[in-house]
Amino acid sequence: MITHPLYGVEPWCVRETGLDLDVLAQSESVFALSNGHIGWRGNLEEGEPYGLPGCYLNGVHEVHPLPYAEAGYGYPESGQTVINVTDGKLIRLLVDDEQADLRYGHVRSHERVLDLRDGVLRRECEWVSPVGKAVRVRSTRLVSLTHRAIAAIVYEVEPLEDEVGIVIQSELVANEPMPQPSADPRVAAVLDSPLRPEEHHAEGMRLRLIHRTEQSGLRIAAAADHVVQGPAGTRTTVESTDDVARLTVIADLKPGEKLRLEKLVSYCWSGLRSLPALRDQAEAALAEAGSTGWQGLLDEQRATLNDFWLHADVEVDGDAEIQQAVRFALFHVLQAAARAEQRAIPAKGLTGSGYDGHAFWDTEIYVLPLLTFTHPRSVAAALRWRQDTLPAARARARQLGLRGAAFPWRTINGAECSGYWPAGSAAFHINAGIAHAVLRYVAATGDEDFERDTGVELLVESARLWLSLGHHDSGGRFHIDGVTGPDEYSAVADDNTYTNLMAQDNLRAAADAAERHPPQADALGVTEEETRAWRCAAEAMSVPYNSALGIHEQAADFTRHEVWDFSRTRPEDYPLLLHFPYLELYRKQVVKQADLVLAMYLRSDAFDEGQKARNFAYYEPLTVRDSSLSACVQAVMAAEVGQLRLAYDYLGEAALMDLDDLERNSRDGLHIASLAGSWIALVAGFGGMRQRSGTLRFSPRLPANLSRLAFSVQFHRQCLRVEITESLATYTLVHGESVRIEHYGEPVTVALGTPESRPVKPSPPQPAPAQPPGRRPERPC
Repeated sequence: MITHPLYGVEPWCVRETGLDLDVLAQSESVFALSNGHIGWRGNLEEGEPYGLPGCYLNGVHEVHPLPYAEAGYGYPESGQTVINVTDGKLIRLLVDDEQADLRYGHVRSHERVLDLRDGVLRRECEWVSPVGKAVRVRSTRLVSLTHRAIAAIVYEVEPLEDEVGIVIQSELVANEPMPQPSADPRVAAVLDSPLRPEEHHAEGMRLRLIHRTEQSGLRIAAAADHVVQGPAGTRTTVESTDDVARLTVIADLKPGEKLRLEKLVSYCWSGLRSLPALRDQAEAALAEAGSTGWQGLLDEQRATLNDFWLHADVEVDGDAEIQQAVRFALFHVLQAAARAEQRAIPAKGLTGSGYDGHAFWDTEIYVLPLLTFTHPRSVAAALRWRQDTLPAARARARQLGLRGAAFPWRTINGAECSGYWPAGSAAFHINAGIAHAVLRYVAATGDEDFERDTGVELLVESARLWLSLGHHDSGGRFHIDGVTGPDEYSAVADDNTYTNLMAQDNLRAAADAAERHPPQADALGVTEEETRAWRCAAEAMSVPYNSALGIHEQAADFTRHEVWDFSRTRPEDYPLLLHFPYLELYRKQVVKQADLVLAMYLRSDAFDEGQKARNFAYYEPLTVRDSSLSACVQAVMAAEVGQLRLAYDYLGEAALMDLDDLERNSRDGLHIASLAGSWIALVAGFGGMRQRSGTLRFSPRLPANLSRLAFSVQFHRQCLRVEITESLATYTLVHGESVRIEHYGEPVTVALGTPESRPVKPSPPQPAPAQPPGRRPERPC
């Protein structure tokens, strides 16, 4: 049984009472605020103590040489790492000359609340200094979802017993000392003071610092403005140096008096714009936010989230932890994407520096499905970012001797920066994932302008890669050899079923899109011969199947390999990649994360019900879930084949990945894909939602642990609400004229004002499959 060790269970917030310094870094990730452009970790305003300081701007990074014991042709030469930019959330506090540091003196109480409806982080602390002066500190901070460049804090101090002298130092600080970021000294050297000063300024209540990265050549401007309210005699001064700009506020407070600071911070960056242009942009953003005011920012934040929750909320009856966790997940996924605006959505969002701030295939396969049906405009922006990176992807394909585009396994700016060649040079399935996201978005929105201006190019260049990567054998079958699928414990395999089925969709879709949009196809040089070749390859695509076992092979000859010796693998040996050589893993039947099972979810049309049940039963005992990407997919397919209790357990693991720190690495940032996966597990798993051929299809089923599930999805500018109980599913159109769906294959037309209810079919009992010893999913309460 899982219980939250840190956070109370409430439906619309995450509340921490007390301050546990041993898990401070995890809480900094949980309480991080972002809008997709700016990311502020949940560090204490006073700066110390901290687990991992963090202020991030999406896309701002530094480059460094990648280490290789032996270099090889086609290996990427440079890595990219997100950097901690100018910290604008620092508000240091002195109480009668004592620095407020909660490691000293006495903390009477400390509470932080992440409010999922207001979109703010609130904090209240009562602290007694080492010399016995007691004060109460209250703060509220936000990263604006309406003003892309703005973050803000209100900070209040009041004495509780005696008159005290208070000094507040509101700062902009660049090049903060950081924990050692890497064991590689070359990386550490690059990230030690990565910002080179260009300008500093302090006047009145305004502060500004402008810096530039040395290797990547990115210019960053941070500016701050303040409103101070205090008793008569309150004084202020300002000063600035290369790396610090500071407003100092001095006041003598009696019990009952307060010192209040409102701080607005703007952030801008560019690799192209001049220093004066960036300075003006930061100042203009501050001026606009200043005219809105603190209360206006709060009101706009609440209104934006009210609209989001109207179209995106998921209600879960029967499990309060899952209810809280899925709303926490939706909030953080929205934060990761809302104002990214043609930048990547990193695997950690902007909550931490884990994975060096890189974006992976997680975005298109896990994060964009949720956003497609809840916040579709952010999906279009994310895919346009992929389009912007096509020059680098085309260059990478040419370097590998291929046509079309080879999108990077991991990246910040679009260039491949993985030093692990079985992924960086062989995990081509990311191409098909991007194509799949294009198809999903266009089918769900009907956005023909996007398909014409962005989708066609992404589909065509991805399809070209498959045709040059694969080949027809003497019998006419089309094979894609030497690739790494989602299961990274089986690298450089032939005919990975997931890759082949997803590539098949990509090839067909590219041919269809080229025929629908002849001018765009002509501009890309697409010929009738090329589209015929795509259709031929798709029709002849090899899909490995073991007729003796009655199951699909994860890749050609996968079932011929020896099964991993789970009986001699200790619980502390997981994750396996940290305790066994990859070569040993590659030669055995052991699955890091859902691969063939993921194919059954995304290409459900390619398998019949019997095959799904047999495949799931075969791969379940081999899948060790050494990745946070696995549990939600296993939840979906467990639900589809009737393993409802197991699906519920996997839901709990996906949903509580960060709140319960299940992988013991949430300190480095949240697992955005796993958070999105909690929505996938509920909506696609227990809601049974699939999208195929432009139609939403539902096959709902609930586990015994849940009495009701309700969610809303946007589809073709309409909003459909789905409510499921043990015996009944009700479909209600929230806005729009009418929508045609399927319920267990039966066509249903839902009109505005006329809910449609249909019975839920019971799932026949199934024998429970085995999991690898010691790897049963964590169980929620």
